[in-house]
Amino acid sequence: MKTQLELAREGVVTPQMIRVAEDENKDRALIRELVGRGEIVIPVHPNRPDQNVVGIGTGLRTKVNASIGTSSDIKDIELEKRKAKIAEQEQADTLMELSTGGNLDTVRREILDVTNLPVGNVPLYQAFSEAGCKYRNPNKLDPEYLFELIERQLADGISFMAIHCGINRFSIERLRKQGYRYGGLVSKGGTFMVSWMEYNNRENPLYEQFDRVCSLMKKYDAVLSLGNGIRAGAIHDSHDRAQVAEMVINCELAEIGRDMGCQMMVEGPGHVPLDEIAGNIMLEKRMSGNAPYYVLGPLPADSGAGYDHITAAIGAAGSARHGADLICYITPAEHLALPNEDDVREGIRATRLAARIGDIAADPAKRDLEKRVALARRDTRWDDQMELLMFPEAAKKIRKDRTPENQRTCTMCGDFCAMERGASLFADDVRGDKTGYPAE
Repeated sequence: MKTQLELAREGVVTPQMIRVAEDENKDRALIRELVGRGEIVIPVHPNRPDQNVVGIGTGLRTKVNASIGTSSDIKDIELEKRKAKIAEQEQADTLMELSTGGNLDTVRREILDVTNLPVGNVPLYQAFSEAGCKYRNPNKLDPEYLFELIERQLADGISFMAIHCGINRFSIERLRKQGYRYGGLVSKGGTFMVSWMEYNNRENPLYEQFDRVCSLMKKYDAVLSLGNGIRAGAIHDSHDRAQVAEMVINCELAEIGRDMGCQMMVEGPGHVPLDEIAGNIMLEKRMSGNAPYYVLGPLPADSGAGYDHITAAIGAAGSARHGADLICYITPAEHLALPNEDDVREGIRATRLAARIGDIAADPAKRDLEKRVALARRDTRWDDQMELLMFPEAAKKIRKDRTPENQRTCTMCGDFCAMERGASLFADDVRGDKTGYPAE
């Protein structure tokens, strides 16, 4: 089976490329060209024909990922299935299944059964979890089992994988010579791989056998997302030598993987101060040949626990503005607990809004919806306004809970409503008719 990347390079416009073009209002030939250059990826899976088609990359709407999964403390599969359904209801574009507790094969398969979203995962989680149970020491993981596990997960229906190929002896040496880290190592998969390499005095098998990783991904046309295992977990660690060393290696691997015909993404931090976000994205795009960039937030402050979905939304808006392509949501529970259903909902909404803010800053052509909302608000056409909002049900609930005496106003201004009193000024407004669209 040929990958989307290989087909695009042969001049084939696949049904998936057509769907992306239609969803994004783009020319089909342009989508094919960008897929062929590796600037757009489309996570697909031959065994999930009903899976949503999502394009991620250059010129497209910034996409939002929601992460769910059990932990060693909470192993409730039904909870995770409900969270997966909420992610789809709240219009997340992709889902990552990141379980580390319970029967991980069962959890993954049941999650895949309840969602049409493209599902990704981190294979190192299950590999080290099972090695820990079997040997009582995760560092005794057999690399051959890791590759067997990757194929098993792909066969189940996983469409993209975060695989930590960029951690190698060179990047670990940068960390050692650097001699400090304010936030330590915060990637579970990355930390386990560093520990395995140190314990066994061996190179990372995912780096050492990178061609084998790519071959497995190509077999299922899955997207290889190069994991950010040494990402900064504190803004004071942002762009230290260890993080940048791994970033350079991941960008090189993205190029190698594309040359092999594999769809590739690069993953980013993490914790990044607001003034460094543009530079971070510029580096990834320049060094990787514009490979799609998948970022966690990022969080531009370390002190927002409890409201980290807001902290991350601020970073996410900046990331979308400067060219990030897929943003992993952060929930209010980040740094504190396993997210519950409400956390998932709030995290997705905050991140979707942040992505939209970034998109309309980057591309003025995407601002038409904002104009239509503004006109409906100006003309106090409440029903029209509600239908245009990103979160209409939340807005309707607030308005219903505080019903105004005058239905054309709200209870904030009441008789002092500026829109109501200024309506006559725009009676003959040539900029927009009463439908909210620009006049012909």
